[in-house]
Amino acid sequence: MNLTGGIVLYAVIWFMVFFVVLPLRLQSQDEAGQIVPGTHASAPHDPRLRRKALITTGIATALWAVIATVILSGVITIQDLDWFDRIKD
Repeated sequence: MNLTGGIVLYAVIWFMVFFVVLPLRLQSQDEAGQIVPGTHASAPHDPRLRRKALITTGIATALWAVIATVILSGVITIQDLDWFDRIKD
């Protein structure tokens, strides 16, 4: 894995984790009882995006470190994942 591959892998992991973390502990404007005119009642009341981004960064960094270690150590290779013998040496 080169530098570009590592950055792309981190970005993909970060966004996947972010989309999982985003709806956690979400309170709608309707549940809070404070509906802003011109918005839907189901819109988030206080999304806390900075906190969720920090949580996402921590989780994504840990996951990336584990995945990068497995890739760089050679424990699992592309040939190990080729179950149908489509990759020729």
